[in-house]
Amino acid sequence: MDVRNCSVVTEFILLGIPHTQGLEMMLFFLFLPFYVCTLLGNLSILVAVISSTRLHTPMYFFLGNLSVFDMGFSSVTCPKMLFYLVGLSRLISYQNCVTQLFFFHFLGSIECFLYTLMAYDRFAAICYPLRYTIIMNSRICVTMAVGTWLLGCIHSSVLTSLTFTLPYCSSNEVNHFFCDIPALLPLACADTSLAHRVSFTNVGIVSLVCFFLILVSYTRITVSILSIRTTEGRRRAFSTCSAHLIAILCAYGPIITVYLQPTPNPMLGTVVQILMNLVGPMLNPLIYTLRNKEVKTALRKLLHGTREADG
Repeated sequence: MDVRNCSVVTEFILLGIPHTQGLEMMLFFLFLPFYVCTLLGNLSILVAVISSTRLHTPMYFFLGNLSVFDMGFSSVTCPKMLFYLVGLSRLISYQNCVTQLFFFHFLGSIECFLYTLMAYDRFAAICYPLRYTIIMNSRICVTMAVGTWLLGCIHSSVLTSLTFTLPYCSSNEVNHFFCDIPALLPLACADTSLAHRVSFTNVGIVSLVCFFLILVSYTRITVSILSIRTTEGRRRAFSTCSAHLIAILCAYGPIITVYLQPTPNPMLGTVVQILMNLVGPMLNPLIYTLRNKEVKTALRKLLHGTREADG
């Protein structure tokens, strides 16, 4: 196709969820509670971590960071989807599409890095309990957190620049509910093989390296736990890790399904992306509060204090 004979795309049309024409209002009332629960649940975790001095530890520092990024991750895609489900415009400007794709991969990659840091934190706490406060002091934790921001920015910048240095002309209908690489590349009127390879490799390497490091950490953790003599000691050690393991499975399953497929399935990709954008961030607060007595205690005290203030 001759790019010079095409009009340059200045906005895209989000076609939304495939095969759901006529079901928009039903989907709106289905998805809205998920998004509200995501915001309220993660905000509650964040407020509890900040307000309770007992939660001023490395594990909860990273959990507070995860809550912030979960709220941001859902907010990158969900508001626009909810708007067009109630009949508002499906148009998204070229600049907003760039921004959406950048922050989706920026926040998504940071979550992967945070899960890895949380695994390392559990590894240090269980395998080296006497040196834990030295290994995970506040300066190191802040440095690690800032490092995730920088790595996430580099990762997302590479993917965004490769996607949008391609020319887009003629067709501007994105067969998805937000701007993402697998949905945008078919619209480019140029060779997309490099972008396909780099995005597949970049996302694949980041997720697989993080998953490998988590696997190594938990292998060492399991060996250490099994060496504990008392059943109660083993139970307590496993309970501190179980919530994190459940969250990891919820996070990495969708990533592998969507981005590591040689030939992506649009319908499957859309369903998995909805789970990743709406259900995953909503589940994290439930996973960490239902299986964590300290967080539940902090939330109860916070709620009790609020009620007393109202009274």
